[in-house]
Amino acid sequence: MTINNELVKSMKIYAEENNVPIMSDEGISYLTAFCMKNHIKNILEIGTAIGYSSILMAYTDDKVNVTTIERDEKRYLEAIKNVKRAKLEDRIELIYNDALDVKIEGEFDLIFIDAAKAQNIKFFEKYKKNLSKNGVIITDNMKFHGLIDKKEEEIESRNLRQLVRKIKEYKRYLDNNKEFETIYKNIGDGLAISIRKRG
Repeated sequence: MTINNELVKSMKIYAEENNVPIMSDEGISYLTAFCMKNHIKNILEIGTAIGYSSILMAYTDDKVNVTTIERDEKRYLEAIKNVKRAKLEDRIELIYNDALDVKIEGEFDLIFIDAAKAQNIKFFEKYKKNLSKNGVIITDNMKFHGLIDKKEEEIESRNLRQLVRKIKEYKRYLDNNKEFETIYKNIGDGLAISIRKRG
């Protein structure tokens, strides 16, 4: 499927002008290459924003289907417009709700977590049952704009300090997880790739 480059460009401009967090070029390149290399066909995305990553993942193969959840109404409505412009309405299902309140059936080759960072552990726990046998859970923003490597006292905002604490807590949760093995990629804003342990 041919990528609509004009649409991709306009989404990036919209994101910058409206302060919507979307994946970095490096991060989305890695993610789409991962989808192609691993023949990913069914994707669950937690955190649609304006549909940027779900559209680019759907573009990787005509057989890719994405279910994506967004709780922010303005972003959700923008995502609907973008999915229509991409002519992907038949392959991207958009759900307007809090991901912690949604009941999702079926299995997915890839679960992509890119939503409220403070809820990462809850998202992981809730949706791991929807992961196919050889499926992968990928989490974005593990570096959180470089703040993870800073000392806590160097971060001025109290809210940011709390978020950094939550991401560090999530990393400990992944590192100590008996069911999944996680590797970290220093790509984009930092990715965690979690795969079920064998045996």
